[in-house]
Amino acid sequence: MSLETLGWGPDFDLAFSHSQSPSLVPGRVVRQHRGLLTVQTADRAFLARAAGRLLHQAESAESLPTIGDWVLLQPPSSGDGEALMQAVLTRRSVLKRREAGSEHDGQLIAANVDVAFLVMGLDGDFNPRRIERALTLAWNSGATPVVLLSKADLAADANARVVEVQALAPGVDVLAISAKAGLGIEEVRSRLPAGKTGVLLGSSGVGKSTLANRLLDAARLVTQPVREDDDRGRHTTTHRELFVLDQGGLIIDGPGMRELGLWGEDEKVSLAQAFADVFTLAEGCRFNDCGHGNEPGCAVVAAVQAGTLPEERRANFEKLLREQSFAARQTDAAAQRAHKRAERAQTNAGWQRTRTKRRGE
Repeated sequence: MSLETLGWGPDFDLAFSHSQSPSLVPGRVVRQHRGLLTVQTADRAFLARAAGRLLHQAESAESLPTIGDWVLLQPPSSGDGEALMQAVLTRRSVLKRREAGSEHDGQLIAANVDVAFLVMGLDGDFNPRRIERALTLAWNSGATPVVLLSKADLAADANARVVEVQALAPGVDVLAISAKAGLGIEEVRSRLPAGKTGVLLGSSGVGKSTLANRLLDAARLVTQPVREDDDRGRHTTTHRELFVLDQGGLIIDGPGMRELGLWGEDEKVSLAQAFADVFTLAEGCRFNDCGHGNEPGCAVVAAVQAGTLPEERRANFEKLLREQSFAARQTDAAAQRAHKRAERAQTNAGWQRTRTKRRGE
């Protein structure tokens, strides 16, 4: 398998040439199951783990390899041993969220993704507010979001739902699809030309694995029906995996995620893209720091009262804006802790050099 088939490009070629490590081999992380990673090189696939140096130099868990990353490997000395990942090449994009159940930690979802497919079922799973949140996360990653409304064959109002989502996601492609019936599959494939990587994001049971199987033209992933009592999905996929499609594109499938907590310092930019209409309205507010709640002269509240902006969208925007501010503070705190660790390490290294010099004298 060539590196180009896996999505290798000139930017990675340049980064590799600057690594000055002729003994290392480039490869892409194609499978992630808990702490175990599989890396595919041009020659073969290796089970791999992060080398001690990489672990030591990592500022946080977000600096460590994840699915989709390009890494530099030290192959094992024996054929069945583990390879050591010595470095992670600079990412084109990275999808991350606040780790479920935590207010202080970020969790990587995938790296080097070109298209983020936000999958939502046209059944009991449909929730416009969750789409707004997913769009914010996708825009922040550097990938291009595409909304996929799955199970369109079961919905009598699929076209109306498409129009509804288009209204809250201006400029974003919104497709009604059915993996089971084959509806819209070619439109999805067309967005993954050779060398481009997509990732499927959505809750359990929305049909991500069924869609991946359709794209692969093979039953590679186990699927289960949703629960009959509430139309909610069952967890089927327990790991993340990258697949190469026949037409040359690549797709990453992984476990369903109901919680997509915002994380990172650039979320305000992505909020401006996901809520462009609200930001435009906010320019007409009397106060620059308007919270769009009870402040006088708020153009956003006025639009809600006039019926031109849904109250649910305003409330979700306000909620995500508060969440973004909190996430930025947590990110700054994490950066400060990393800086202090680096300073201590530098001080200790200097002390060790002085001690060694004195011994030599």
